[in-house]
Amino acid sequence: MIDALAWTCLTLGALLSLSAGVALLRFPDLLSRMHAATKPQVLGLLLILTGCALSLRDHLGVMLLVAVFQMATAPVAAHMVGRAGYRSGRVRQDLLITDELATQPPLPDSPPPHPGPGDPRRPAPDPATHPQPAEALPPEPTRQPARPPLR
Repeated sequence: MIDALAWTCLTLGALLSLSAGVALLRFPDLLSRMHAATKPQVLGLLLILTGCALSLRDHLGVMLLVAVFQMATAPVAAHMVGRAGYRSGRVRQDLLITDELATQPPLPDSPPPHPGPGDPRRPAPDPATHPQPAEALPPEPTRQPARPPLR
């Protein structure tokens, strides 16, 4: 009976971990992939650990530590990935229902956002510090490798 329960936990955990991997490939944006990488993966690992604990009945302390560390680190890592993706502009705005970070005021000591290379707010380079060449040099002619003579 316990072996059947362990087998069921191991199978369900493996299927959840597989579904997390498939979702990482199939979901369209960063936030959906991040959700798929954390939620079913953590539950799948917990089910696998439960199945191992039921079948082995040994090293329960190590399995409990793995479960606690996984549950403590996976949400924090997903939160940090989501924040970094939002700040770098990798989040698709059309898929968001509410954008709570857009109305959040900037931190008091944070610098203003840096405009990217194509941003019209980006200032032109100063000619004194970044001199432009007067003329562009012509491209060098391409040279063909020398062929050995035919005999």
